[in-house]
Amino acid sequence: MFNSKVIGTGHYVPNNIVTNKDLEKLMDTSDEWIRERTGIQERRWIEKGSGESTSTMGYEAAKKAIAKSGLSKDDIDFIVFASLSPDYYFPGGGVKVQELLGLDTIGAIDVRNQCSGFLYGLSVADQFIKTGMYKNVLVIGAEHHSGLVDISTKGRGVTVIFGDGAAAMVLQATENNQEGVLVTKLHSEGKYADELMLKSPNPNHWLYDILEEEGNLSDESYRPYMNGNFVFKHAVTRMPEVIQEALEAVNLKQSDIDLLVPHQANLRINQYVQKQMGLSDDKVFNNIMTYGNTSAASIPLAISEAVELGKIKPGDLVATAAFGSGFTWASALIRF
Repeated sequence: MFNSKVIGTGHYVPNNIVTNKDLEKLMDTSDEWIRERTGIQERRWIEKGSGESTSTMGYEAAKKAIAKSGLSKDDIDFIVFASLSPDYYFPGGGVKVQELLGLDTIGAIDVRNQCSGFLYGLSVADQFIKTGMYKNVLVIGAEHHSGLVDISTKGRGVTVIFGDGAAAMVLQATENNQEGVLVTKLHSEGKYADELMLKSPNPNHWLYDILEEEGNLSDESYRPYMNGNFVFKHAVTRMPEVIQEALEAVNLKQSDIDLLVPHQANLRINQYVQKQMGLSDDKVFNNIMTYGNTSAASIPLAISEAVELGKIKPGDLVATAAFGSGFTWASALIRF
């Protein structure tokens, strides 16, 4: 049986930087309030009318990951695309990226597991490689949140958290079972689905403008809803738990972790997880401060940036975990 080795990473974010000070002009909030509760200082939002979308960002990230892998695009056998904010309600973004890359008629599958989406997608790709079905799989996480959020005081609790961006990873089959994706662990608890959700589909069509034009601003079903405190309490329990589960599955310890790259939802969650895992600051990578929560793009974006900064080196054991809507949560251990 093969393992899935990471041979290329890449990320892309829009040029438009939206700071907390910028949001102060749009809603009743403050830089201090946002930093204290989330750790976020700024995020990237697609500029209206720019032509950028979830799929185009995923395409840009994919190009970088493929270039760094040393492969040609025609070497890619399959695409796994994770997003909660595809360009269309259907089809998903996987086929859009396949077309943009010009990849003939290879298969593309979409994963809709929100903040856990990339790790679920990584697990799917890993299984295809393990069984020998595919040799080179492109896994993408991409999100265009700014077209969905309510940019008003009423929606600030959700809006200030989220950013746009994309990241990709190329996995390749290896016969070395000591490198690559060592293990993934996936969980869900659907009884809490209503605690973090968007009830009515209206993906990436500049929600607030549409509702304003239709005189429909009071329709709550079109707005993302999050029970923040409830989500926080579950996240700080489930994330350390699922990392420990992964470690035990491959007979490793917390002290074996070279770098923890958690989902970037809230800096306070990550600091709590770090404390629970007994890891020093140099063994944890966070970039939520500059990108906000990019949901399915969050983990691959952080990994790609950590690789670029030299914080992930060959032989390093990287632990990662996510928690989000569903509720779903997941972890992965990757030997680079």
